[in-house]
Amino acid sequence: MSRQPDGAQDGVDARRAQWAAELPDLDTAGMAILGRMRWITLSLRPPIEAIFRKYGIDSGEFDVIATLRRSGPPYCLRPTELYRWLMISSGGLTARLARLEKAGLITRLPDPDDARSMLVQLTPEGADLTERAFREDMAFESKVLAALTANEQATLESLLRKLALSDLNPEVGTPS
Repeated sequence: MSRQPDGAQDGVDARRAQWAAELPDLDTAGMAILGRMRWITLSLRPPIEAIFRKYGIDSGEFDVIATLRRSGPPYCLRPTELYRWLMISSGGLTARLARLEKAGLITRLPDPDDARSMLVQLTPEGADLTERAFREDMAFESKVLAALTANEQATLESLLRKLALSDLNPEVGTPS
Protein backbone atom coordinates (compact mmCIF):
# COMPACT_ATOMS: atom_id res chain seq x y z
CA MET A 1 0.00 0.00 0.00
CA SER A 2 1.27 3.45 -0.78
CA ARG A 3 1.45 6.20 1.79
CA GLN A 4 -1.27 8.82 1.55
CA PRO A 5 -0.36 12.50 1.71
CA ASP A 6 -1.41 14.37 4.82
CA GLY A 7 -4.87 15.79 4.36
CA ALA A 8 -5.96 13.00 1.99
CA GLN A 9 -9.69 12.34 2.10
CA ASP A 10 -11.53 9.01 1.95
CA GLY A 11 -15.15 7.92 1.73
CA VAL A 12 -15.63 8.23 5.48
CA ASP A 13 -14.55 11.87 5.32
CA ALA A 14 -17.12 12.50 2.56
CA ARG A 15 -19.90 10.82 4.59
CA ARG A 16 -18.99 12.79 7.70
CA ALA A 17 -19.09 16.02 5.70
CA GLN A 18 -22.55 15.12 4.40
CA TRP A 19 -23.80 14.38 7.92
CA ALA A 20 -22.21 17.60 9.22
CA ALA A 21 -24.27 19.53 6.67
CA GLU A 22 -27.47 17.66 7.58
CA LEU A 23 -27.01 17.28 11.35
CA PRO A 24 -24.33 19.79 12.38
CA ASP A 25 -24.93 19.17 16.09
CA LEU A 26 -24.13 15.43 15.85
CA ASP A 27 -20.64 14.15 16.72
CA THR A 28 -19.59 11.62 14.07
CA ALA A 29 -16.20 10.78 15.58
CA GLY A 30 -17.33 7.18 16.02
CA MET A 31 -17.82 6.90 12.26
CA ALA A 32 -14.30 8.25 11.73
CA ILE A 33 -12.83 5.35 13.67
CA LEU A 34 -15.35 2.51 13.76
CA GLY A 35 -16.56 3.17 10.22
CA ARG A 36 -13.01 2.89 8.92
CA MET A 37 -12.38 -0.24 11.01
CA ARG A 38 -15.49 -1.82 9.45
CA TRP A 39 -14.56 -0.73 5.93
CA ILE A 40 -11.01 -2.11 6.30
CA THR A 41 -12.31 -5.41 7.69
CA LEU A 42 -14.87 -5.81 4.90
CA SER A 43 -12.28 -4.88 2.25
CA LEU A 44 -9.69 -7.36 3.50
CA ARG A 45 -12.02 -10.35 3.98
CA PRO A 46 -12.14 -11.36 0.28
CA PRO A 47 -8.35 -11.58 -0.25
CA ILE A 48 -7.91 -13.40 3.07
CA GLU A 49 -10.69 -15.85 2.17
CA ALA A 50 -8.96 -16.38 -1.20
CA ILE A 51 -5.79 -17.41 0.63
CA PHE A 52 -7.68 -20.04 2.61
CA ARG A 53 -9.57 -21.24 -0.50
CA LYS A 54 -6.19 -22.01 -2.11
CA TYR A 55 -5.77 -24.57 0.68
CA GLY A 56 -9.28 -25.99 0.25
CA ILE A 57 -10.74 -24.46 3.42
CA ASP A 58 -12.71 -21.40 4.49
CA SER A 59 -11.93 -18.99 7.33
CA GLY A 60 -14.21 -20.86 9.76
CA GLU A 61 -12.42 -24.12 9.09
CA PHE A 62 -9.08 -22.36 9.35
CA ASP A 63 -10.11 -21.03 12.78
CA VAL A 64 -10.64 -24.62 13.96
CA ILE A 65 -7.34 -26.02 12.71
CA ALA A 66 -5.44 -22.89 13.79
CA THR A 67 -6.87 -23.23 17.31
CA LEU A 68 -5.70 -26.83 17.42
CA ARG A 69 -2.26 -25.94 16.01
CA ARG A 70 -1.58 -23.11 18.44
CA SER A 71 -2.66 -25.31 21.38
CA GLY A 72 0.69 -27.08 21.07
CA PRO A 73 1.51 -30.78 20.83
CA PRO A 74 -0.33 -33.08 20.59
CA TYR A 75 -2.66 -30.50 18.90
CA CYS A 76 -5.69 -32.04 20.52
CA LEU A 77 -8.68 -30.44 22.28
CA ARG A 78 -12.15 -31.39 23.44
CA PRO A 79 -14.97 -30.02 21.27
CA THR A 80 -16.17 -27.89 24.21
CA GLU A 81 -12.72 -26.25 24.42
CA LEU A 82 -12.79 -25.62 20.69
CA TYR A 83 -16.17 -23.94 20.53
CA ARG A 84 -15.37 -21.79 23.57
CA TRP A 85 -12.19 -20.55 21.87
CA LEU A 86 -14.06 -20.02 18.61
CA MET A 87 -17.17 -18.44 20.16
CA ILE A 88 -19.52 -20.51 17.99
CA SER A 89 -22.33 -22.94 18.75
CA SER A 90 -21.63 -26.61 19.21
CA GLY A 91 -23.76 -27.26 16.10
CA GLY A 92 -21.62 -24.89 14.04
CA LEU A 93 -18.51 -26.62 15.27
CA THR A 94 -19.90 -30.08 14.46
CA ALA A 95 -20.39 -29.11 10.79
CA ARG A 96 -16.87 -27.71 10.54
CA LEU A 97 -15.39 -30.80 12.19
CA ALA A 98 -17.19 -33.08 9.75
CA ARG A 99 -15.75 -31.20 6.75
CA LEU A 100 -12.25 -31.12 8.25
CA GLU A 101 -12.34 -34.81 9.11
CA LYS A 102 -13.50 -35.68 5.59
CA ALA A 103 -10.57 -33.64 4.22
CA GLY A 104 -8.14 -35.55 6.45
CA LEU A 105 -7.09 -32.46 8.41
CA ILE A 106 -8.39 -33.63 11.79
CA THR A 107 -9.29 -36.91 13.42
CA ARG A 108 -11.68 -37.61 16.26
CA LEU A 109 -10.47 -39.91 19.02
CA PRO A 110 -12.08 -41.38 22.14
CA ASP A 111 -11.26 -39.33 25.24
CA PRO A 112 -9.30 -41.62 27.59
CA ASP A 113 -10.53 -39.56 30.57
CA ASP A 114 -14.23 -39.60 29.61
CA ALA A 115 -15.77 -42.50 27.71
CA ARG A 116 -18.74 -40.28 26.72
CA SER A 117 -16.55 -37.73 24.98
CA MET A 118 -14.33 -37.46 21.92
CA LEU A 119 -11.16 -35.48 21.33
CA VAL A 120 -10.35 -33.55 18.16
CA GLN A 121 -6.76 -33.88 16.97
CA LEU A 122 -4.98 -32.18 14.11
CA THR A 123 -3.46 -34.66 11.67
CA PRO A 124 0.11 -34.14 10.41
CA GLU A 125 -1.43 -33.03 7.08
CA GLY A 126 -3.66 -30.60 8.97
CA ALA A 127 -0.72 -29.17 10.90
CA ASP A 128 1.25 -28.67 7.68
CA LEU A 129 -1.68 -27.03 5.88
CA THR A 130 -2.37 -24.78 8.87
CA GLU A 131 1.20 -23.54 8.97
CA ARG A 132 1.38 -22.88 5.23
CA ALA A 133 -1.97 -21.04 5.17
CA PHE A 134 -1.09 -19.02 8.29
CA ARG A 135 2.30 -18.00 6.90
CA GLU A 136 0.67 -16.81 3.67
CA ASP A 137 -2.06 -14.94 5.58
CA MET A 138 0.51 -13.21 7.80
CA ALA A 139 2.60 -12.24 4.74
CA PHE A 140 -0.50 -10.66 3.18
CA GLU A 141 -1.37 -8.82 6.40
CA SER A 142 2.22 -7.56 6.69
CA LYS A 143 1.97 -6.12 3.17
CA VAL A 144 -1.25 -4.35 4.13
CA LEU A 145 0.29 -2.92 7.28
CA ALA A 146 3.36 -1.69 5.39
CA ALA A 147 1.32 1.49 4.82
CA LEU A 148 2.16 2.30 8.46
CA THR A 149 5.56 2.72 10.08
CA ALA A 150 6.61 0.26 12.78
CA ASN A 151 5.84 2.92 15.42
CA GLU A 152 2.41 3.60 13.91
CA GLN A 153 1.66 -0.12 13.89
CA ALA A 154 2.65 -0.42 17.57
CA THR A 155 0.52 2.60 18.49
CA LEU A 156 -2.48 1.29 16.56
CA GLU A 157 -2.12 -2.15 18.16
CA SER A 158 -2.00 -0.59 21.63
CA LEU A 159 -5.01 1.63 20.99
CA LEU A 160 -7.08 -1.21 19.53
CA ARG A 161 -6.22 -3.43 22.52
CA LYS A 162 -7.31 -0.62 24.85
CA LEU A 163 -10.60 -0.29 22.99
CA ALA A 164 -11.12 -4.08 22.91
CA LEU A 165 -10.62 -4.28 26.68
CA SER A 166 -12.77 -1.26 27.52
CA ASP A 167 -15.84 -1.60 29.73
CA LEU A 168 -18.01 -0.66 26.75
CA ASN A 169 -17.10 -3.85 24.89
CA PRO A 170 -19.44 -6.77 25.81
CA GLU A 171 -16.89 -9.28 24.49
CA VAL A 172 -14.04 -8.16 26.76
CA GLY A 173 -11.08 -10.47 26.67
CA THR A 174 -12.48 -12.98 24.19
CA PRO A 175 -10.76 -12.36 20.85
CA SER A 176 -10.50 -15.39 18.59
